[in-house]
Amino acid sequence: MALKTLNRRNKKDLKWPKIIIAILSTIGIVDTGSITLKNWGLFTSLSCPGIQNGCETVLNSPWGTLFENNQVNIPLSLAGFITYLSILVITIILSLNLISPKEKINKFLWWLVFLISCASSTFSFLLINIMFFKIQAYCFFCILSAILSISIFIISMIGAKFESREPMIFRGFIVAISILLGGLIWSTNVDPSKAIDVANPTENVSPLITTSSSPQKVKFAKFLSANNIVMYSAYWCPHCHDQKQLFGKEAVKELKVVECAKDGKDNEYELCQTKEISGFPSWEINGEIISGTRDLKELATKTDYQGDLNF
Repeated sequence: MALKTLNRRNKKDLKWPKIIIAILSTIGIVDTGSITLKNWGLFTSLSCPGIQNGCETVLNSPWGTLFENNQVNIPLSLAGFITYLSILVITIILSLNLISPKEKINKFLWWLVFLISCASSTFSFLLINIMFFKIQAYCFFCILSAILSISIFIISMIGAKFESREPMIFRGFIVAISILLGGLIWSTNVDPSKAIDVANPTENVSPLITTSSSPQKVKFAKFLSANNIVMYSAYWCPHCHDQKQLFGKEAVKELKVVECAKDGKDNEYELCQTKEISGFPSWEINGEIISGTRDLKELATKTDYQGDLNF
């Protein structure tokens, strides 16, 4: 009788990890799915709590994209979406009790949840470090995703009830090291500082713009140019680069940007002196000079832009 009670209790104990993992992975799907749809211009409303421009700066950084060319844009958030969706599907299969806990396939599925969440947690740890130390901005959605990944990883160790710790530690260590090494190689290759060095070392030109532009940003840039709103910049100015990164490379091509550095390529130094430009970047809006990096929505308000503000 006592043995039956213990067996029932063990089965009951296995339910709550599945429920919690399913809830956390669902939150992760909403989190990463929203970012992906926003990146593709299919989701227009996405409010990011926290420091102004933090999410936009992080998500539009070079580390926010896995692959991009003229036809295809695969944001990093899509990989997160697929990861959380995979965990949710596996957890649902486990929760339906279609497979006996004693069967190998059941243990295999728990191993999948454990290893996927281990990989996701390791990569999230790397991304958080990049966010804090490289990008130096703070994204609520990214931090939330990291917390979800780590939580699922911890709960998977409880729910799986591995018979031995040694295989769990060994396999987890192998996956973590592999993801960490691969992630470091990837993050180094997309680091914009390398592109800056290679861009054109013999000419004083601005660093390459590495972020992508949404259709809304391109339309806004065209509006600024059409209304003779000018950005005064200097090739060596990091804040000017940050401003351009907020627009993205496609939108920057539509802007009227004046190079003010005397030794800069194609500079208009005399014009900048005439305009009394003393700080960079500076915007000339209806004859008024406004200095400093500006949020796109702030620029839209100052220029009376009536278009889509979901940048």
